[in-house]
Amino acid sequence: MIASSTFDVTTWEPAGADTPEAGPALSRVRIEKAFEGDVTGTSTGEGLFCGAGDPAAGAGYVVSERITGAIGDREGSFVIQHGGLMGPGLAPHTFGNVVPGSGTGDLAGIAGTVEIGQTGDGTHTMRLNIAFAEA
Repeated sequence: MIASSTFDVTTWEPAGADTPEAGPALSRVRIEKAFEGDVTGTSTGEGLFCGAGDPAAGAGYVVSERITGAIGDREGSFVIQHGGLMGPGLAPHTFGNVVPGSGTGDLAGIAGTVEIGQTGDGTHTMRLNIAFAEA
């Protein structure tokens, strides 16, 4: 099953940074999102970022976040872990997965992959390629 949604980042709270004299900075951020589309609900997560101050020179991120809401008529929560990389000679790309065993309620048994992206007009997108284990 493919579930596609858009989301807004509703909270972005930096929680620390490592800014060395040489090399890219590392930062940690608390993130909250609101989802619309095939997935509806909210999420809260923690992100680790490298090179956010100059992404064209090279940057990466990893985020763990719990999504609480619904996929179709199934309600509950699940955790995704995703990341992305970009830099000179490297087209921006993302990667991610649903954490096995993280589903609750009607979303128990969820498994699959996640792609986070952005459209040309700046809209944030999420695409899940998921399946549910038989109970």
